[in-house]
Amino acid sequence: MKDKIIPILSVAIGLLAFALTYQYLQHERRLLEEERKAIYEGAQRVRVMAAARDIPAGTTIKRTDLGTISVFKSSVGGHAVMPDDAPMLFGRKALFRVETKEPIFWSHIEGGAAQAMGLSPIVKPGMRAISLGVSGPDAVSGMIQPNDRVDILGTFAFPSKTVEGEMETVTLTVLQDVTVLAVGQQLAKDMRTARRARSGSSSITVEVTPRESELLVFAQQLKGALTLALRNAGDVSFETDLPTVDFQQLQESLQELNLYRQQNIRHKSNL
Repeated sequence: MKDKIIPILSVAIGLLAFALTYQYLQHERRLLEEERKAIYEGAQRVRVMAAARDIPAGTTIKRTDLGTISVFKSSVGGHAVMPDDAPMLFGRKALFRVETKEPIFWSHIEGGAAQAMGLSPIVKPGMRAISLGVSGPDAVSGMIQPNDRVDILGTFAFPSKTVEGEMETVTLTVLQDVTVLAVGQQLAKDMRTARRARSGSSSITVEVTPRESELLVFAQQLKGALTLALRNAGDVSFETDLPTVDFQQLQESLQELNLYRQQNIRHKSNL
């Protein structure tokens, strides 16, 4: 009889230990679930536009490039493209590569609706946005728009190199091929408002490197005049060894410049 009781007690103790262990694990699971719910309490999920396949930079967006995914709203803020705005993407180019199933942000798209998200998301990592005091004819008669590309020229009064104590006016190219982020309060072009009325805004915001931003701030402090030269959107050429223009250089170079224009721009090779 005693030989039978011992195995029965062992089985009973084992079952009790199993039951207690199971209850403990269930309790721990409930605690973890409560913690998880507490972490995500109030978190709202939304559907946003995403890449249905890899979209390389420069790709013109088509309907077949797009899909939707569900994400936590807090993870995308107000910067992601919502399904209702999907038609605004068609025919526009991707500025950056978007991986498959990655949310599409307005900052990924050429001429994104920047007004809805402010300027900061438009600025590429490692770059800076800086505003310049340029107006009227100095801003190509108010024809410059966000996303245009420009050269920045400056005219300043420097101490003369030839006459001690005198000042001389010089003009030089400060930076070439710079992207315009904003004109006044108008940010990147928005298809919902198309091109706005031409503006003679006194503020042009451009995207530059940190070192270039220092240079531009210093140039503005010289109390000179900054002028923008508008470029073709696809022109990535870079002029080397551009001269600093003063009155003497202007006089000496007029004939050479006009000859170059006729031979290389107007294609009049007979001159």
